[in-house]
Amino acid sequence: MNRQHSWSSLIKETVILTAAVAIIAAAVYFFLLPSHASVSSISGLGIVLSNFIPLPLSAITMILNVVLLIIGFFTCGREFGAKTVYTSVMLPLFLGLFEKAFPAIGSLTDSQELDVLCYILVVSIGLSILFNRNASSGGLDIVAKIMNKYLHMDLGQAMSLSGMCVALSAALVYDKKTVVLSILGTYFNGIILDHFIFSHNVKRRVCIITKKEEALRRFIVEDLHSGATIYEAIGAYNLEKHNEIITIVDKSEYQKLMNYIPAHCKGTFHDGTQIGLVEVNESPQKTGYA
Repeated sequence: MNRQHSWSSLIKETVILTAAVAIIAAAVYFFLLPSHASVSSISGLGIVLSNFIPLPLSAITMILNVVLLIIGFFTCGREFGAKTVYTSVMLPLFLGLFEKAFPAIGSLTDSQELDVLCYILVVSIGLSILFNRNASSGGLDIVAKIMNKYLHMDLGQAMSLSGMCVALSAALVYDKKTVVLSILGTYFNGIILDHFIFSHNVKRRVCIITKKEEALRRFIVEDLHSGATIYEAIGAYNLEKHNEIITIVDKSEYQKLMNYIPAHCKGTFHDGTQIGLVEVNESPQKTGYA
C-alpha cells in the first residue's frame, strides 16, 4: 500500500513539474524569443548566443544547462537534487518540441514591449508552480549557488547580479531599446517573483498565552492541521506562571487563527488573551529563472 502511494505521489509530482516546465518553455518560445530580449535567464543568454552559434535555441539551452549542472555538481556537491536535473533537461526538450511544431514563429503581439510583458506574466506562473513544489528550473540558480559558495554573496544578490549580466549581454547583438527592455524586464520579473510568489511563503510564529489553552491547542492541531509547542512562561511584572502556546502558520492559517481567538479566547486574562507575532521566512532560496 505504501509502495503504491509512493508511486502515485511520484507520478503526480512528475506531471506537475512537467506542466510547469512546459509553461516556462512556452513563455520563452512564444514571447521571449520573438522579443530578442535576454530577461535574466539561461534561455535569454541562449537567445543572444544563437546569433553567434549556428544551433537552435533548444540545443544551446541544453548545452548551457548540462554544463552548469556538471560545474555545479563538482563545485557545490549534491545540492542539486533530482528535480533540478529533471527540469533543467526538460526545458530544452520542450523548446525543441515547440521548434518542430511551430517553426519560424513570429511575435504574437506585434510589439516587443508586449512580448516582454507577456513573457514575465506567463513565466511567473510556471516558476510559481516549481517554487511551490520546492523545485528549481536550474539555469541561473546554479550560477547563484556557485557565487554564494565561492564569493560569499547572498543568494538573492547573486541571482540579481547574474540576471543583470545576462540582460546586459543583449548589448552584444541588439539595439539600445532591446537592451533597456532586457534590463527593465529583469527588474520587473524580480519584483513579480518577490511580491506574488516568495512573499506567500513567509510564515508567522504566533505566541499565545490563554487560559483556554486546551481548546486552542485542539483548534491548531485538529482544524489547522499545524503543529504547536507549549512552554511554561513567567511574567516579568508579577512573576505569575502561565503556559505559552507557540505555533508557526502560513498566511491562510494565520487568518483562521486570528478569527478563532477573538471568538473563543477573548478575556481569558485580566487584560485579555496575549498574542505575540514574529514573521519567519521559511521559504527555500529563490528559484532560478528559466
